[in-house]
Amino acid sequence: MTFKEFSLHQDLLSGLGSMGFDEPTPIQEQTIPPILAGSDIIGCAQTGTGKTAAYLLPTIHHILQHKGEGIQALVIAPTRELAGQIDQQLEGFSYFTPISSTTIYGGQDASSFDKQKMALKGGTEIVIATPGKLLTHLNLGYVNLDHLKFFILDEADRMLDMGFYDDIMRIAHHVPEHRQTLMFSATMPPKIRQLAKNLLKDPHEVNIAISKPAERIIQAAFSVHGHQKLGLLEHLLQAKKVNSLIVFCARKTTVKEVGKIIQKLDYEVAAIHSDLEQSERENILRKFKNKQLNILVATDILSRGIDVEGIELVINYDVPNDAEDYVHRIGRTARAAARGAAFTFITPDEQSAFARIEKLIESTVPKAKVPANLGEAPAYTPNQRRGRGGNGNRKRSGKWRKK
Repeated sequence: MTFKEFSLHQDLLSGLGSMGFDEPTPIQEQTIPPILAGSDIIGCAQTGTGKTAAYLLPTIHHILQHKGEGIQALVIAPTRELAGQIDQQLEGFSYFTPISSTTIYGGQDASSFDKQKMALKGGTEIVIATPGKLLTHLNLGYVNLDHLKFFILDEADRMLDMGFYDDIMRIAHHVPEHRQTLMFSATMPPKIRQLAKNLLKDPHEVNIAISKPAERIIQAAFSVHGHQKLGLLEHLLQAKKVNSLIVFCARKTTVKEVGKIIQKLDYEVAAIHSDLEQSERENILRKFKNKQLNILVATDILSRGIDVEGIELVINYDVPNDAEDYVHRIGRTARAAARGAAFTFITPDEQSAFARIEKLIESTVPKAKVPANLGEAPAYTPNQRRGRGGNGNRKRSGKWRKK
């Protein structure tokens, strides 16, 4: 099947052609027709499967076919990074169309807020926003959503994890009752179904590969003591030249620490975390996408929403607290038809958490051998009860320890 078979607007097809898009992914193939037919949608698919295009393409088509006034579509995303990524894809798809859009998120200066206000008052056709900043504008009374046709929630599960349920419901009170609501998520826990029940009307549901890593990702895990992590990271970096790598850490203090160590090893690396200004984060991501940086060290701020081609390896320096975040983290590699690898470091105290991940993905991740020069590594025994005293993360001597 090709995109032409959807009978999309010719200007939209021109944009797709210029981007090299010809055949839809499964989530696109199964959701675009019912969206074009006017149905509400719950679309559930793993990260990297093309959910963004699944809702943007029929939305753009509708706006081109039915010239309306004011804001026609509102896309809500959990993070600034995802909002920016959606906007970039929208810009490509709509390149040959007159459609206008704006992004609304925080972390910018006062002049940026004024520009957002002008765009919202001017009636830009598509608004992409994070919940909190959009509510700020809505509460000031100058945003008119009376003509809205599409209310879209992207990464809905992540928004609920981040505590945005009440904000989403407040935003919903500002949009017309007669609208098309499209909800996309990587997972479908009960809280998502409850949100859907509150917002959607007789939705068409599509479920594709829920909570499963792409088969193209080679996974491996290392059972280590906390003080062995840095040595293992250095070993992996030196074992094979990798042109594009993300290292995920649980805390921003660890991100900064690991970033400095990698920099001393003479790699082009940058650490990205919430302490940075938005402009700094955007600059780092731009350099990473342009291959000016080989390595990013990050918290879960990047586990969803960033779409960078050619990421060869993901290293989970710390096991994520949420099992579903593992799927999102390693989903940064092996995107589209590419292959990739994901390695995870597991301390004794993280073994039970990793066992939950293996249960979620219904697969046992192979355990690789730790290099002998790093010392004896702990056995992987996730079912063994552990005392509260030893967390396995502290080095018995020396300055490196997990903070």
